Amino acid sequence: MQDVPSLVAQAREGRPRAVARLISLVEGASPQLREVMAALAPLAGHAYVVGLTGSPGVGKSTSTSALVSAYRRAGKRVGVLAVDPSSPFSGGALLGDRVRMSDHSSDPGVYIRSMATRGHLGGLAWAAPQAIRVLDAAGCDVVLVETVGVGQSEVDIASQADTSVVLLAPGMGDGIQAAKAGILEIGDVYVVNKADRDGADATARELNHMLGLGESRGPGDWRPPIVKTVAARGEGIDEVVEALEKHRAWMEERGVLAERRVARAAREVETIAVTALRERVGSLHGDRRLSVLAERIVAGELDPYGAADELVEAVTAG
Repeated sequence: MQDVPSLVAQAREGRPRAVARLISLVEGASPQLREVMAALAPLAGHAYVVGLTGSPGVGKSTSTSALVSAYRRAGKRVGVLAVDPSSPFSGGALLGDRVRMSDHSSDPGVYIRSMATRGHLGGLAWAAPQAIRVLDAAGCDVVLVETVGVGQSEVDIASQADTSVVLLAPGMGDGIQAAKAGILEIGDVYVVNKADRDGADATARELNHMLGLGESRGPGDWRPPIVKTVAARGEGIDEVVEALEKHRAWMEERGVLAERRVARAAREVETIAVTALRERVGSLHGDRRLSVLAERIVAGELDPYGAADELVEAVTAG
């Protein structure tokens, strides 16, 4: 068993090994998970969480690395949570984000962690909210969450981040894909990366046009900016950071940031509660009560909704 108070204290001191152990406890659904979360609760809530999403090949990892450099120049501690596809063999993360962000590997002010989605739809690992809390409590000023580019389901990032950045690239049909995937609804900042390629201006214009379609923003509402970058050379990254800071200031001024964080916490509680209920229902397989309900449905004595109500009542009462 891990000494949780000691691990938390070491994580607060910025010791990477302690942070790694805490995230491993979270990711592995350790029996100590509740103790870890209880210890972290009063320490978290200060980090600015930025989600980066977009189709594969747009340069998310390169952009993330460039953002890390920009925030480090500003003296901020940065956590990176890179959510990767799961290995079908080990269940671990397939993509080597520590390799891709090797420039920051020796920087004590940067913590980089890859997490496997473990088949979870939405592009985010089920444990991502708790992992974000670990990085937050460990003193990170900014937490960058880079998600799997998996099309429509990647909109899940919007529920985990304070600000969502959607990356696109010219020549990939991203404008149409973005409209299809619904990610135009979730972006707070849009980045056209690889802007040194032909078609970058056209991609930005197309995106601007799409964002304007059906627009119903009132005076003072946030209008998502479109920033062109060449992340591999660090070009335009300062402008992205400026756009992020403007969005954060706008949210704080209007109370939107607090609203988003409360909604995020509510969803997390709901997920934990539903998971616990599902486990209790699953434990009834082979139980005579479930069989009786199923038999009554087949006999036409009971409908599935009524049976579900009886089952939930029995599980929650028991």
